[in-house]
Amino acid sequence: MPAECAGLRLDQALARLLPAFSRSRLTGWVRAGRVTLDGRPVPARQKVWGGERIHLAPELGPRELAFGAEDIPLDIVYEDETLLVVNKPPGLVVHPGSGNWRGTMLNALLMHAPQLAQLPRAGIVHRLDKDTSGLLVVAKTLPAHAELVRQLQARSVTRAYLAVVHGHVARKGKVDAPIGRHPSARTRMAVVARGRPSITHFDVIEHLAGATLLRCRLETGRTHQIRVHLASIKHPLIGDAVYGRKPASAAPAFRRQALHAERLELVHPMMQHDVGWRAELPRDMRDLIDALRESA
Repeated sequence: MPAECAGLRLDQALARLLPAFSRSRLTGWVRAGRVTLDGRPVPARQKVWGGERIHLAPELGPRELAFGAEDIPLDIVYEDETLLVVNKPPGLVVHPGSGNWRGTMLNALLMHAPQLAQLPRAGIVHRLDKDTSGLLVVAKTLPAHAELVRQLQARSVTRAYLAVVHGHVARKGKVDAPIGRHPSARTRMAVVARGRPSITHFDVIEHLAGATLLRCRLETGRTHQIRVHLASIKHPLIGDAVYGRKPASAAPAFRRQALHAERLELVHPMMQHDVGWRAELPRDMRDLIDALRESA
């Protein structure tokens, strides 16, 4: 125990020495006998005088254990010393969070490139929803991370998506509507007057049976933006269990939102020239589109 902790209670000394943990968690470990002073458990109110030998055996929760490497396959479409681009499959969570502390793309990235542990969020600078497929860029160095975040904030990164929506969309258009937390369903997003400015552009690619294939381009990057914006104009994504509707009679059962991040373009952080990638539609969306074509 350092001399500067002399006269403090054990729980106070631990809080000073281990600021990453809350006082209540440290006290809980003391009460559970996970902290010993000179080889014996003592109460949290025990005074320390400096020079004691302290041993802590923390009981870590899922949040602390989340950022570990896991052997999960990644479809890497591009990689160099500065960045990598991943084609994310549907069903893979990008970042650990409540209910999904393990088995995420972040865990896979840490296995593939352990040095990413030194970067914020393992280099992940933007996300896709769990059930959205497609392209994500990941920084491999701090300068690249800062530059990619800057480009995203400047809205100079092109992110284009393919979406299959309910109904007949007559022509191309733009949804310019602020997005924020739903006023009553806090796990959802919604178009709300006090939301953050949000803009989605869309083009019609093909009319299908009771549906339309769109290409959408994000001007901003809000949570669930395409899903919320398309639902707000009465053309929700097929398969969207949160913002959608029951399947059209012509549509086969589809177990996720029909949304795929098809194209990604940006300025390479180090080489300073335009780069871009394209990811083909995954099989489930190809099958959905084929079935809707046959029903047209």
